Amino acid sequence: MIKRIVSLFIFVLLLNGLQPAEAQCKLTNTAFASGENIQYDLYFNFGIIRARAGTGSLTVTDANYRGINALKTVMMLNTSGLAGNIYTVNDTLTSYVDSNLRPLLFTKEAFEGSDYSIERQSYTYNGDDITIRSLRNFNGEDVFDEVITTKECAYDYLSVLSLIRNLDFSGQKPGDRRYIQFMAGRKAVNMYVNYMGISKVRANNGKTYEVIDITMTILDDAFTNQKDALKASLTNDVNRIPIIIDTSLNIGSVRAVMKSVKGARH
Repeated sequence: MIKRIVSLFIFVLLLNGLQPAEAQCKLTNTAFASGENIQYDLYFNFGIIRARAGTGSLTVTDANYRGINALKTVMMLNTSGLAGNIYTVNDTLTSYVDSNLRPLLFTKEAFEGSDYSIERQSYTYNGDDITIRSLRNFNGEDVFDEVITTKECAYDYLSVLSLIRNLDFSGQKPGDRRYIQFMAGRKAVNMYVNYMGISKVRANNGKTYEVIDITMTILDDAFTNQKDALKASLTNDVNRIPIIIDTSLNIGSVRAVMKSVKGARH
């Protein structure tokens, strides 16, 4: 249920033709920096039931990963109230990316309902090859522990957010799309980022923002609505703050609405 929100914060990489993988995976970060802290309100929409779901947060700090200067992003999701009574969620996702926004490590620790799971993906770069070790443990039992090698840039549920915030949407027309690849468990999943245009939305801090609207086409059986598995609105400025995120579920949808932001880079 809520865990698909994550795939929501989720989302994109523009591939650059025939360039070597090592080169095409390097991007310049101009959108965010250490000290950023974004808080969200979560809402469920299940048919006639519309309820406050809980809270979420997204924070960025400087870090060191095995001797590499990195940015550490942490996403936390917690249900409460009526939604929490229906389905309890306490998830913590952590991502390390290097100065070129390449993923180094992703972990997810999830308490969902009565289940507890751990996921981990570590990334190693060697010339044109990217090696990813992906593992999952569910309720104390190992589900898989596999190594995947690819020449395409591959991103996890959280590091892909760093990319989408740094993409150049200038000159895009509604309906234009970009292809990405990211790791969903033990397999690479194809996605498309669809540009939908510019609009204005109101956040839970009472302010109205001009935003870039996108949808995500996620070619994975986990999503009933693969074409519009996710919709997001990012501020149309250099910060690219995610203001609203809508995620389709089997029995409804979940919306995350920004309620405060501190430490924005610009």
